Amino acid sequence: MIGSLYTRVVLTFLVSVIGGTIIAFFAATWIFQDKLNENLQITLLDFGQDIVRIYETLPLREAELFISEMKQLNSYHIRIYEETDQFQSYGDLTGHHAFPVTTEQVKKVLDGGRVQVNGIDTIFLGLPIKTEMGTRAMFTEPLTPSSTSFLIKFVVTFLICSLIAGSLLILIAAMFLVRPIKKLTEATLRIAAGDFNVKLNIKQKGELGTLARRFEEMMHDLQQLEQMRREFVTNVSHEVQSPLTSISGYAIALKQVDLPDHERSRYLDIIITEAVRMSKMSDSLLKLSFLESQSPQMRLVTLSLDEQIRRVIVALQPQWSARNIQLELDLQPVKITADHDQLNQVWTNILGNSIKFSKDGGRIDVSIKQDIKNVTVRISDSGIGILPEDQKRIFDRFFKADRSHSRKYDGSGMGLAIVKQIVSLHQGDIRVESEYGLGTTFIVILPITTPAG
Repeated sequence: MIGSLYTRVVLTFLVSVIGGTIIAFFAATWIFQDKLNENLQITLLDFGQDIVRIYETLPLREAELFISEMKQLNSYHIRIYEETDQFQSYGDLTGHHAFPVTTEQVKKVLDGGRVQVNGIDTIFLGLPIKTEMGTRAMFTEPLTPSSTSFLIKFVVTFLICSLIAGSLLILIAAMFLVRPIKKLTEATLRIAAGDFNVKLNIKQKGELGTLARRFEEMMHDLQQLEQMRREFVTNVSHEVQSPLTSISGYAIALKQVDLPDHERSRYLDIIITEAVRMSKMSDSLLKLSFLESQSPQMRLVTLSLDEQIRRVIVALQPQWSARNIQLELDLQPVKITADHDQLNQVWTNILGNSIKFSKDGGRIDVSIKQDIKNVTVRISDSGIGILPEDQKRIFDRFFKADRSHSRKYDGSGMGLAIVKQIVSLHQGDIRVESEYGLGTTFIVILPITTPAG
């Protein structure tokens, strides 16, 4: 029980407040004790000196009668010693206890000395009185408690009441303080069990409110990550299952003894094609995994962007020339700082897709525009286009727009995911604009100088 945060908060508060209060109280009492009793001591001394003057001025009988009728006896108690064991008392002690006077103190005063005791609970004064019957010892004390004693009782009572009220309030306040943390703890357990449909409903501000909002953001990210993981497993299984089925089926067919040579050769070609397809998909997965790692190393160089795109177009000439596709170039000379190999893969993937999805005899426009900080590359084709609902997911791994053409257009759906990651590593941005049936435009915006890191 003591290990719970609620109990620790309450106990910490009580120990801190009680300990600090006790230390502060005794320190203040020790420092201001003399100050607290100073006025009472002065008043007591004045009263005692007045009694001495009365005895010195009036005859003994008249002085005793005068003192016995003084109104100040409601506030003071007087004892007058003739000898060490004989005294006469003045004042009502109802409800009070007379302070103890020792024989030594009486003798000291009878010998003409003076006794003054200043304690927290006890304060009294002893003065010698000279009468016609000889020297007597007068001891007087206030019947009201001393300022220190009264203050102590007041403070102790106040502290007890404050601690009781404060303890009740901290018990209630700690409940509200710990409740959001309990909700967060329960939420973590549910998330660990795979349940992401958790509503915290924590509306507090400050550190706990910030923690709750960050937790909800983390939970949302984890939910998306889990969804991506499931889609990834599903997509990988689907993409791998198709070539494996083909390879397995044609491998079984090759075991036929009377299979003609041309059929055997065709089956082997299909198996090789599917194996190459699986190999490319594996390479793409490894490439994307590397690009998404925390610290992919980029080899930054200063390169001529327009020249790089021209070289990619020349390398892809067998593909676009075989289909009579026309390329229109508007390449402004631009030099940028970037990773040459990675950018080369960006243009290869985008141009390869534009060629793949263009109609025979179609047209592809490639342009470069530069401003002060950025360079914009636009690659437009007149191909089949992309549906509006597919444009939001075009850069997701394994996603293939227009699934109805998945057999006609070969690919694993990894190319644009790799392109997106490479552009992001270069602190750039990539967008797609498309109208289904009329063509697609990819817009790549890159900083002229890519920050290292």
